[in-house]
Amino acid sequence: MAMVTFKGKKVTLLGNQVQVGDKAPNFTVLANDLSEVTLDDTKGSVRLISVVPSLDTGVCDAQTRRFNEEASKLDNVKVLTISVDLPFAQKRWCGAAGVENVQTLSDHRDLSFGKAYGVAIKELRLLARAIFVVDSSDTVTYVEYVDEVTNHPNYEAAIEAAKAAK
Repeated sequence: MAMVTFKGKKVTLLGNQVQVGDKAPNFTVLANDLSEVTLDDTKGSVRLISVVPSLDTGVCDAQTRRFNEEASKLDNVKVLTISVDLPFAQKRWCGAAGVENVQTLSDHRDLSFGKAYGVAIKELRLLARAIFVVDSSDTVTYVEYVDEVTNHPNYEAAIEAAKAAK
């Protein structure tokens, strides 16, 4: 398992760590309108999955805005931001932030994504900060488990991986 800390304190991640070359695990999360969304719903596209603890924090806000900006420059790449924020809060945040190129998805109901990708923080019931790139054939081509949840991910590496994925 990835070694992750939150504000310097080690946390326990639930689920299985995903690695480059793995078949991407399916999951069920909620869209802002409460409809269910699965990995299969974006089949045939490259997916850049940006995982954040909560959109209402500074680093998560900056991360989502950055990928929203980059999303418009990426061909055949769907950018998904997943957190445990309620769908209503995600919708409100996107409206206030002017985020339109990223699909925000909520894993609050049963941590389906968090457990499938090994990012559910047991102690906090939040998701650890991570980035996954999944190609159009559902193979994981890039993984970053950010070692300190309050730190930024490697934006450039994730964007390059999304561009390189087919």
